[in-house]
Amino acid sequence: MKGRLGPKIAAIVAVCTLVVGGGGLIVSLLLDAFVFDRFDAYGEVPVPGSGSLHLPAGEVTINFHTAVTGSSGGGFPVPPLRISMAGHHRLPDPVLTEVMGSVTSVNNDVRVRVWVAQIAEDGVYDIKTGGEVNGYINPQLAFGRDSSPGWMPWLFGGLLAAGLVELGAAVLWMVRARQAPQPARAPISLDEPSWPGPIPPPVHTYQPTDHGARVEELKTLAALRDSGALTEAEFQAEKRRVLGS
Repeated sequence: MKGRLGPKIAAIVAVCTLVVGGGGLIVSLLLDAFVFDRFDAYGEVPVPGSGSLHLPAGEVTINFHTAVTGSSGGGFPVPPLRISMAGHHRLPDPVLTEVMGSVTSVNNDVRVRVWVAQIAEDGVYDIKTGGEVNGYINPQLAFGRDSSPGWMPWLFGGLLAAGLVELGAAVLWMVRARQAPQPARAPISLDEPSWPGPIPPPVHTYQPTDHGARVEELKTLAALRDSGALTEAEFQAEKRRVLGS
């Protein structure tokens, strides 16, 4: 039983790690999508169209934002899009990097990240958009920021992977523990108990008392007299000797 306790404890620890890792990964992804990702924090510009937005220095996310009549089913098509950005008062133009992100859908509202803009200085920027958006409902480019901690999905994903490895090792350990030879148990005997030690068991013998020995000897003398081996005089003499008189 002691040999199987270790694998059971390892399996319990592995399952707990899996639960924490899997649950934490799901929660972190939901937080990234619906709490930390403020995709429209700085405003939106229609597609096609133009507008001016105040953007802070740093990284700004640009998402294609539209509405759908049914479920996107994870296969939302992003149309060809165009964008140009220019700063007021000789501000340096932002640096655009195309980054195709995952689709986020809430009810009939769908968005997907398409660019990341590096803004050198805080200020107002003129934005012009274009694209083949026929068939899309109220298409816009949303400008915002992503404040999600990038380490959370990696942390819980690592815990999930570690839990899988631990569970596999625990199962293998459990199988080997079951296959290990068990010490043979002593046979159960229904016979009389035997003496276990090297010293011979005590022998219970009957030691006759002095009175019993005299009675037995008198019986022997009487039998000898009756058979003629002893005369009456000899019998009486032996009897007195036995009785000590």
